[in-house]
Amino acid sequence: MSDISGGSAAAAPAVRMQQIVKRFGPVEVLKSVDMDIVAGEVHALAGENGAGKSTLMKVLQGVHPITSGTIEVKGERVEIRNTTDAERAGIGMVFQEFSLIPSMTVAQNIFLGRELRGTAGLVDDRAAERAARELFDGLGVTIDPKARVEDLGTAYWQLVEIAKALAKNASVLVMDEPTASLAKHEVENLFTLIDTLKARGIAIVYISHRMDEIRRVADRITVLRDGRVVLSSAVAELSAAEIIEAIIGRRLASDLVYRDRALAPDAPVLLEAAGIASDSVLDDVSLTVRAGEIVGLAGLMGSGRTEFARVVAGMDKPTRGTLRVDGQAVRFGSPIAAQEAGVALIPEDRREQGLVLQHSVSDNLTLPVLGRVKSGAFLSVAKLRALTDQLVTRFAVKVADPYAPVSLLSGGNQQKVVVAKWINTEPRILVMDEPTAGVDIGTKTEILDIVREFASQGNAVVFISSELPELLAVADRIVVIHEGRSARELARTDVESEEQLQLIIQGEAA
Repeated sequence: MSDISGGSAAAAPAVRMQQIVKRFGPVEVLKSVDMDIVAGEVHALAGENGAGKSTLMKVLQGVHPITSGTIEVKGERVEIRNTTDAERAGIGMVFQEFSLIPSMTVAQNIFLGRELRGTAGLVDDRAAERAARELFDGLGVTIDPKARVEDLGTAYWQLVEIAKALAKNASVLVMDEPTASLAKHEVENLFTLIDTLKARGIAIVYISHRMDEIRRVADRITVLRDGRVVLSSAVAELSAAEIIEAIIGRRLASDLVYRDRALAPDAPVLLEAAGIASDSVLDDVSLTVRAGEIVGLAGLMGSGRTEFARVVAGMDKPTRGTLRVDGQAVRFGSPIAAQEAGVALIPEDRREQGLVLQHSVSDNLTLPVLGRVKSGAFLSVAKLRALTDQLVTRFAVKVADPYAPVSLLSGGNQQKVVVAKWINTEPRILVMDEPTAGVDIGTKTEILDIVREFASQGNAVVFISSELPELLAVADRIVVIHEGRSARELARTDVESEEQLQLIIQGEAA
């Protein structure tokens, strides 16, 4: 489709990127990409993990120098060789992983590296607090500039990041998965703030995998696939199906629809929790998971879902209640003890808990099963490479070099590495905490297919997710956790819609 600017068509582009090429060694990641960003407009940037979205924005941010192509800001060609050049050009970015220093105040974070100083040359915290308060007033939000960041919730961290960018006179703001860590009401507050920024003439690039958000907030969309622009159009002219087809290069057969699976009514119970409580949030959680079954855990953030996963995986000890694995009462003293009993956990935070980022893809894939790749007392390079190749192929991990750091992979491919690593340990019980968070629609469907296949082999799955479409697509039963208790259990056939489940989670449905 043609590149359409909607109501902002008459405005000069705040940024124009033309014929952008970026190579890392022999690998061409961006292939002659064109993109215009218009003042007072939200421009969504979409694509599968590894499509080139982050690389394109890192080029604009000065993190990566371009191989070839041109960048214009307000009609003037600029050379963006580093992040300082980008700041001077008015480019700001709010990363998915925040860059704040928790022990410092809000005002100190906003002016970090550009501290306001008094007449004697000393740092003037009061001036910074006044300036920060003016920024927040302009955004229509209330935050105490004297508050320490570590005492604030995630939504406030994001507002501080936005204020930090605007304090540097950013006229273009890149938001990378800005709702990934937000509750539903916080998402609506963010959208209101985005409307305020648009009214001030700020150009916003909005990177997201969530179709409902893109259709709610974006004026235009550019879709990348394999480093090329495959779609650029006004969002109002496209259906969600057309956007998804552009992202993954094909129509989705299932489109995240639940597939009824034949479950034996007499299948053995592999996991049973009765009255589980802990020192954290848990008060009374009970559930069972049979062989071949996928049980979804739904609940608000802080309800106790992750805490329950930690108990099952041996990371926390229950203070009350009984946990049984394959009929045997267990009380795990460590995660290793849980793994030896056949329990594996896909953790909530893949970067902090699931991967050793500075190590290679191969190292991460094989770390839990090094005993399999030994020859005598030493590791066998041949066995290590064979297992790595097998897992990369089986789980469709897109990687140019399996022996390069896993940190270089896109978020979706990092998640595939975590899933592959733990399924390869051959557990009987797999606990998955937010396994589809922050990954594209194509990778989501791949992960859900992996989960279904794993369960169909007679294993049990506990699937924790705030992404209700994914939860409804994969779970055979759903247990709702509320304030540390298992408040309700539902057969998948009893849930007619995402809206109904959301009301149940909120405690507003009978």
